[in-house]
Amino acid sequence: MKQGRIEEVSLFSEALGEDMQILIHLPYNYTPLYKYAVLIGSDGKDYIQYGRVGRVIDELIDEGEIEDVIYIGLPYKSVPERRRMYHPDGDKSEAYTRFLAHELVPYIDEHYPTYQIGAGRVLMGDSLAATISLLTATKYPNIFGKVILHSPYVDDVVLNKVNAVQDPSAISIYHVIGEDETEVKTQVDGIQDFLTPNRSLNQLIEEKGFPYFYEEFKGDHTWKHWQPDVRRAISMTFGY
Repeated sequence: MKQGRIEEVSLFSEALGEDMQILIHLPYNYTPLYKYAVLIGSDGKDYIQYGRVGRVIDELIDEGEIEDVIYIGLPYKSVPERRRMYHPDGDKSEAYTRFLAHELVPYIDEHYPTYQIGAGRVLMGDSLAATISLLTATKYPNIFGKVILHSPYVDDVVLNKVNAVQDPSAISIYHVIGEDETEVKTQVDGIQDFLTPNRSLNQLIEEKGFPYFYEEFKGDHTWKHWQPDVRRAISMTFGY
C-alpha cells in the first residue's frame, strides 16, 4: 500500500489570538510540480484516526478514482474549546471562520501547490465540525466551493445562514445523517434530536437549488457509521 506522509505545523492565528495546530497529509504521489485540491477537516485529528482519511485519499488516488488531494486537519484542543469554535453560538466561531478563510487558506496556498480557487477547496466535518464547515462556506462561497457534512448539528442560525445564500450554485454540498440520530447525547445541551433538524436542512437545500447529495444511513451519531462513508464522500467530491 502506497502511503503519504503527515506534516505537523503550528500557525499563529491573529483572529483567534492563539497558535493553531495543523496536520497536513501529503498523498504518496506528492510533488511540488503538480497542483492539488485541498480538503480541510475540522475535528481534523478524528478524521485521521477514526475516519482514516489519509489512507482513503492515497487508495483513491492510486486507483485513479480521484484527483490529487492534500488533506488539512485541524484538531480541537479540548471539548469545551471545540464547542466555542464550532457551535453557532460559540464565542469563537466567527473568529474560527475568519481563521479558515483569511489565515489558513493563504498559508496553504503559499506553501503548497494548490489551485487557489473555491472549486478546489472543500470543508469537511462531523457533528459540530460539520456545522462550522457549512457556516464557513455560506460566509465565504468564493473561497470554499464544496462541503462534506457528516451528521451536522442544525438549528435556526444554521437554517437562516443557508437560506441567505445568494448564489446556491457556488456551493456543492454532500450531506448524510443517521436514521437513529433522534436522541444524541451532547456534552453541554443534553440529549438532542439531530435527525429532524437535518431533514429541515435537507428540504431547504433542495428548495434553494444547491448542487447536492443527501442520504440517511442506518445508524447513529458515531464514527462507526461515519468512517465507512468517508470513502464515498471523498470519491464523490473529488472524483473524475
